[in-house]
Amino acid sequence: MTTPALPSTAARRPLIRSRALRRFLGHKLAVIGLLMVLGLTAACFIGPHLLAYDHLFIDLRARFAPPGTGGHLFGTDPLGRDIAARLFQAGQVSMAIGFAVMVIATTIGTVVGTVSGFYGGTISAVLMRVVDGFLSFPSVFLLLALAAFLQPGPVMIAVIIAATSWMEVARIVEAEVKSLRNQDFVQAAQMLGLSQRWIMFRELLPNAMGPIIVAASLTVARAILLEAYISFLGYGIQPPLPSWGNMLNGAQQYLASAPWLAIVPGLAITIAVTGFNFIGDGLRDAFDSRAQGR
Repeated sequence: MTTPALPSTAARRPLIRSRALRRFLGHKLAVIGLLMVLGLTAACFIGPHLLAYDHLFIDLRARFAPPGTGGHLFGTDPLGRDIAARLFQAGQVSMAIGFAVMVIATTIGTVVGTVSGFYGGTISAVLMRVVDGFLSFPSVFLLLALAAFLQPGPVMIAVIIAATSWMEVARIVEAEVKSLRNQDFVQAAQMLGLSQRWIMFRELLPNAMGPIIVAASLTVARAILLEAYISFLGYGIQPPLPSWGNMLNGAQQYLASAPWLAIVPGLAITIAVTGFNFIGDGLRDAFDSRAQGR
């Protein structure tokens, strides 16, 4: 008796996805953000192969070369290292951390929020008090404290940032699932005898994907900013491995004499964060349930 209802629900999802894609592509800022992110990602992963220097090559004779001189696209740093090579290598590190944090934080937050919103009662109260406990600590200070005591590296930095970023996702998902659990399709699934796990992750979760995707895109932007922040303070990615944050750290004493040292990584961070925010805005509109009929 369960099989007749399932194909009709599944059959609507490709149509909904195609409509969401059309709305996303019709969102100008979202398309601009997507192009910004894709362009920056392509530059970070393809650019190093097109440059004459790698990020570790030192030429003391070319110290503080301005952008565009001596084959250095963005100039050189105090050791004569090519800024473009370091920028692209740093972009690989920073964006990899951002996406890793998105996956970890969104997964944890989605599971906690879905379980809490579906069951309610004591389970919800306990889980949300755990969330409140994590939120009661200032995330920046908690992040710095964890980074100071643990070995700083890309994997550990991603885990630390994710540990301080999943609570907002859990809150969003919990509220969305709670608003959906009394809908007719949930009651119909319960009447058909479907398991609670099926209802949570095959019925409720797909209908809550809009807020989850928006939260995930914003988590990437937040993770890039947090990585840059803790690396700028010296607790994140350590030289010689570059990141946008420690590039800014090394540039602060040369703002007057060599401003490109700070401008270039600062622009990269701005492009990445702005692009992901634009994408999140477009995804929010694309998955808006009130627009599903259009």
